[in-house]
Amino acid sequence: MRLATTDTTGPPVSCLAPDTGGRRLTRTLHPVAWWIWALALATAVSRTNNPLLLFLVLTVLGYVITMRRTEAPWAKGFKYYLCLALTVVAIRVVFRAVFATGITPHDHFLFSLPHIPTPDWYAGIQLGGPVSLEALLSAAADGLRLACLLCCIGAANTLANPKRALRILPGALYELGVAVTVSISVAPQLVHSVQRVHRARRLRAGRTKGLRALRGIVVPVLEDALERSLRLAAAMDSRGYGRAGAATRRSRRATGALMLLGMCGLCAGAYGLLDATAPAVLGLPALAAGGLLCVAGLRLGGRRVTRTTYRPDPWRAAEWAVACCGVLSAVLLFTNIGFDAAELNPSIYPLSWPPLPPVPAAAILFAGAAGFLAPPPSTPIRPAVPAQLTEEAK
Repeated sequence: MRLATTDTTGPPVSCLAPDTGGRRLTRTLHPVAWWIWALALATAVSRTNNPLLLFLVLTVLGYVITMRRTEAPWAKGFKYYLCLALTVVAIRVVFRAVFATGITPHDHFLFSLPHIPTPDWYAGIQLGGPVSLEALLSAAADGLRLACLLCCIGAANTLANPKRALRILPGALYELGVAVTVSISVAPQLVHSVQRVHRARRLRAGRTKGLRALRGIVVPVLEDALERSLRLAAAMDSRGYGRAGAATRRSRRATGALMLLGMCGLCAGAYGLLDATAPAVLGLPALAAGGLLCVAGLRLGGRRVTRTTYRPDPWRAAEWAVACCGVLSAVLLFTNIGFDAAELNPSIYPLSWPPLPPVPAAAILFAGAAGFLAPPPSTPIRPAVPAQLTEEAK
């Protein structure tokens, strides 16, 4: 920061002007671009259970988050999503070992669990028994795919500002968007509170650990959560939340009818696309008609919510580039161009190392281009220490 001089002949200049050195100030990427990128990558993950490709997806997520996350509280929670992903894989493997389905003569036997007899009405489910290496590897691959899906959603929550995403929602979904935004931001805020309380206890020479330290952490965290709730309620009330515009009964009925018909059209269109024997009219025509009805219902319902947007987020070339990286990755994995579809879901019989198809691997790596196509996050400005204080400290 530098002090600006006052010019009596020209317009007034701010007293504190940031010294950017003639460079353009950094900006934060549009939150919808990050969500499109993450959801498209999750769509690509749902296409495969190849462990090599799934580990490649986790590598891409880690690279992009390391390069483009901010210093906000919600940007520090990706490691907890990784812990949740590891828990999912472990639970999937344990369930497969406990609810054994038997082994074939070609399986590699590992160990055997005690068999628990089940009643007749529970027939078809076996508790315990022999466990094979193939069964555990298959369960680990399925759990790894679900873990990658969770990490994709966690990456979107880490990179995108949930409060800024709320401003983009249509007026009809504003109240629902507020509830979703508050619920999403609860977990990062609790993590931040636990870290702050733990740091304060260490500064006060708190040496208790384990269950004894739990009481000293839970009570301050709950108190901090209550204070946050009261501040949030006061802020929402001061900004007029819940005060809707005038809407007639006829308008409400028309909005409900449009939304109901639109959702029915979307369901019929999705069914027509998934079922090859369905009539052609239940495919794209029903899906397009349902989408148009839903858009009309949202526009009509949004009239009763009067709100303005201060400094709306721009959608520029960086947003298009990041969104296209994820979408193109999903499209390449769904088109099956340049590779065999069986390479995305390799069989464990016979037991062998899974292949790494070059085209899907390149598609996933292309999604990682968002790590340098997105604008870099802004670094917090720290006040400069005067030279006199520095000399005194020496």
